[in-house]
Amino acid sequence: MAVPARTCGASRPGPARTALRWPDRGSRPGLSARRPAARPPRPLSLLLPPLLLLPLLAAPGASAYSFPQQHTMQHWARRLEQEIDGVMRIFGGVQQLREIYKDNRNLFEVQENEPQKLVEKVAGDIESLLDRKVQALKRLADAAENFQKAHRWQDNIKEEDIVYYDAKADAELDDPESEDVERGSKASTLRLDFIEDSNFKNKVNYSYTAVQIPTDIYKGSTVILNELNWTEALENVFIENRRQDPTLLWQVFGSATGVTRYYPATPWRAPKKIDLYDVRRRPWYIQGASSPKDMVIIVDVSGSVSGLTLKLMKTSVCEMLDTLSDDDYVNVASFNEKAQPVSCFTHLVQANVRNKKVFKEAVQGMVAKGTTGYKAGFEYAFDQLQNSNITRANCNKMIMMFTDGGEDRVQDVFEKYNWPNRTVRVFTFSVGQHNYDVTPLQWMACTNKGYYFEIPSIGAIRINTQEYLDVLGRPMVLAGKEAKQVQWTNVYEDALGLGLVVTGTLPVFNLTQDGPGEKKNQLILGVMGIDVALNDIKRLTPNYTLGANGYVFAIDLNGYVLLHPNLKPQTTNFREPVTLDFLDAELEDENKEEIRRSMIDGNKGHKQIRTLVKSLDERYIDEVMRNYTWVPIRSTNYSLGLVLPPYSTFYLQANLSDQILQVKYFEFLLPSSFESEGHVFIAPREYCKELNASDNNTEFLKNFIELMEKVTPDSKQCNNFLLHNLILDTGITQQLVERVWRDQDLNTYSLLAVFAATDGGITRVFPNKAAEDWTETPEPFNASFYRRSLDNHGYVFKPPQQDARLRPLELENDTVGILVSTAVELSLGGRTLRPAVVGVKLDLEAWAEKFKVLASNRTHQDQPQKCGPNSHCEMDCEVNNEDLLCVLIDDGGFLVLSNQNHQWDQVGRFFSEVDANLMLALYNNSFYTRKESYDYQAACAPLPPGNLGAAPRGIFVPTIADFLNLAWWTSAAAWSLFQQLLYGLIYHSWFQADPAEAEGNPEVRESSCVMKQTQYYFGSVNASYNAIIDCGNCSRLFHAQRLTNTNLLFVVAEKPLCSQCEAGRLLQKETHSDGPEQCELVQRPRYRRGPHICFDYNATEDTSDCGRGASFPPSLGVLVSLQLLLLLSLPPRPQPQVHAHPSRRL
Repeated sequence: MAVPARTCGASRPGPARTALRWPDRGSRPGLSARRPAARPPRPLSLLLPPLLLLPLLAAPGASAYSFPQQHTMQHWARRLEQEIDGVMRIFGGVQQLREIYKDNRNLFEVQENEPQKLVEKVAGDIESLLDRKVQALKRLADAAENFQKAHRWQDNIKEEDIVYYDAKADAELDDPESEDVERGSKASTLRLDFIEDSNFKNKVNYSYTAVQIPTDIYKGSTVILNELNWTEALENVFIENRRQDPTLLWQVFGSATGVTRYYPATPWRAPKKIDLYDVRRRPWYIQGASSPKDMVIIVDVSGSVSGLTLKLMKTSVCEMLDTLSDDDYVNVASFNEKAQPVSCFTHLVQANVRNKKVFKEAVQGMVAKGTTGYKAGFEYAFDQLQNSNITRANCNKMIMMFTDGGEDRVQDVFEKYNWPNRTVRVFTFSVGQHNYDVTPLQWMACTNKGYYFEIPSIGAIRINTQEYLDVLGRPMVLAGKEAKQVQWTNVYEDALGLGLVVTGTLPVFNLTQDGPGEKKNQLILGVMGIDVALNDIKRLTPNYTLGANGYVFAIDLNGYVLLHPNLKPQTTNFREPVTLDFLDAELEDENKEEIRRSMIDGNKGHKQIRTLVKSLDERYIDEVMRNYTWVPIRSTNYSLGLVLPPYSTFYLQANLSDQILQVKYFEFLLPSSFESEGHVFIAPREYCKELNASDNNTEFLKNFIELMEKVTPDSKQCNNFLLHNLILDTGITQQLVERVWRDQDLNTYSLLAVFAATDGGITRVFPNKAAEDWTETPEPFNASFYRRSLDNHGYVFKPPQQDARLRPLELENDTVGILVSTAVELSLGGRTLRPAVVGVKLDLEAWAEKFKVLASNRTHQDQPQKCGPNSHCEMDCEVNNEDLLCVLIDDGGFLVLSNQNHQWDQVGRFFSEVDANLMLALYNNSFYTRKESYDYQAACAPLPPGNLGAAPRGIFVPTIADFLNLAWWTSAAAWSLFQQLLYGLIYHSWFQADPAEAEGNPEVRESSCVMKQTQYYFGSVNASYNAIIDCGNCSRLFHAQRLTNTNLLFVVAEKPLCSQCEAGRLLQKETHSDGPEQCELVQRPRYRRGPHICFDYNATEDTSDCGRGASFPPSLGVLVSLQLLLLLSLPPRPQPQVHAHPSRRL
């Protein structure tokens, strides 16, 4: 039966979808008043060219206007499919391009990518590269040990006796990039000249080394001067290493005294604020100086711990956490009468960046109350270390206790858990100014192979939370050659401008003896390091033979990527290494977990999987087939993988031996040919060594042409594979112009352009004027349309990208276009490959009008069907566009075409921003599936400082109560300064300033952050589907159907009359996030393996040195000024802040 016309608020009977009809458009109250005037339709002769003379059949109707029946909408869908296919067959030129390739079969060969051979060759090349660095490291470490052993200690050495280049002497604090620098004023400081070196991306001097000494260390101390004296001999070894291997980059010795000597010499990049860089706190140094650690930190929060002491403890714990790397495991607990974890972590967890962040935030919430109970704290710590049911380092085990003092020695606890083997080291820290007897704390450390430290004030935190590493290094030194293991670090950003690097490290041991017949020295001298730029490793991998979607990757024992096309950190100023897990670099699934585990275990393997991949523009998800092949890189902790789509098993290699043909094809690259042959963009690849790169493709093409006039494609300075393929594809695409495009009238079919892009690096856009509006990247391998077309069968629509926060598209002069592309698949002798992508650029406005006509009930070309008062008609997308919404949405959920003129400027937006109600219904009915993931490499602007009184503060600001508290003034100022001066002769006493201020320029820095990404892709529904959006009085009917051989969904729906159903809105845009819940993630940790060798015990270790170890005095003048400056700088809690340039060892 007929359903009466509905109005907002009217009741509605059940979903009789095929019988719904409207009495008459004019009888709907207020309908015409709320609609904008429709644009006059274009002549049907223009909209429906002779290309597709489809019979415009009238669909079955009912009385008056009714919602279209399912078979009517299926009929419209077929017309749309045929129109798209017809245009692409004629203008895309897929078949014609296949014929052109076959006609030119003598000009190229089909080569095969053999995954196993490829990955083994690349792994072998990387092994050889790293082995050369290992040999250089060993020469340096051996030389350093011999130089130090032969060195005679000089008690009366003076600054004037040592001549060296002070890397910080040439740096201006106000402008570290300035070339007008002041030269060192001291007689002991060399003045050097520097030359620009492209390998280092810096100015260097190859005749000298440079020395960096932390600001908080007095350069004139006897220890430092002796260190400078004997390390000077390393200069000749550095130089000889470079002579043997000119590809060596930074060579560095980081000393246990804090001195850094590196080669070649270059000025230090001093920050604008306080430079507190200390090599001993860098992850590469820590990794080389000790074996992995299982650490439990316990903090006394009894009632006696309050005020400044508690603040010192909180900061000390944070500093301690910064001495841990991803090879270590940790937990933090507070104790008084009872012990409890400070965070949600109930067991040891990996000391990665995100877990340490949780700890640092939780520590700030500690509150002092109750009485001291050492027994509760130590029992908790030992229980944590004895838990064998969790993943952990299984090497050095230690407990770090921070307290203000106490009398209990808890000997019974040590007897129960740790004696007689003493497998757990105990380090005790007496924090704050007090008069407690420290003997029990010293006893705990000395009887458990640990060390006792005092942190009386701010300045003592920095050094005393890192000196425990000297104790952990003892078994390594005593193990001798067995412990001389080269380790390779995580990826990190080089501080002197090399970009992303890894560092090979090797410990340097003290081989001296304290006297005749004395025991062997067990102190580590420092760590040697040599950098390898990731770009140097990438050069060993195949560049363009793997195709646009093939790639090489490598991971370490933690599963972090060393190489991966998605390893692209957006911030260049961060202190932490780049720890991107393989499962975060790609979209995680069970198959990839299995591959990752096998690679970490050092196995070989091959597996073909169906998986999800994210598009280059991060808007789409494709389900694809991929072949993974992997092998270990011998003599390293890395494993190498190769990923190939099935269609990249073969590739074309041009064979242009005919020089006349070379010249002929080359002429089609000349701009003089563009008017007749279309505009050519060439991929900005490294075709020749002398080719000047440019971000402007016109300029790059000009540079390329000028170079080709001097050299031939067969020149030894050029990549012959790239050049020959480029020239071949120039000729191939020109023939496409000649055979197909030139004789066609694009305007007749409402096309703005036609184009072809190839693996060889050519993108040809026709006609030439269309290049003015071409916004795609000239590198096909980096173009989203190109890569998606290879992965998808049929026609891939790509609307212009829009951001909801920006203004809509401006439809002027019909220049806004929609790309439609498809891959060209060749079958040559049973070998299948896809060497090119072709497509058209649709005129948005014209095709929106054409879309209306194709989804209408026209019975002839000239006039739309009118439905009289006594006729029975179905609504269509043209006549009834005021009542009926018709859209094409792509597989990512973005609007492509609409019959609503006012929505044309919203083409390219996520459809939920256009019609949230309808998009939610499509999602709920499984037309779309959602995929959420996290981008751990994003960059975020620093948060503006808050102006609310209750907001967290970035530095410690004393409260009114503090000012009125005489004890605060006494302890925090006078007594602190007095103690600093007094203990400065005994302790390394420095406070770590805010990293953003101390180690880099914070002015325009973005900080690393986590962004949550959401993409949508087609779900399981493939058939035509009718449904109702059930929303009471505001319910809507809709029909949805996938268009065959495209990535489009055709949707017809009633236009909404009410807004009550707008509550559910799907979000697609990237949003700031804290990432997945860490407390849940640690319950299912990802598989990893630690280093193969552990040095945590040696029977000959002398543990008698267990507290108040030797030190050297800092500069008292600097000490006093910094103490006053930093006195009020103790942060109560970590704040989102701008990370400075990573203060790595250089």
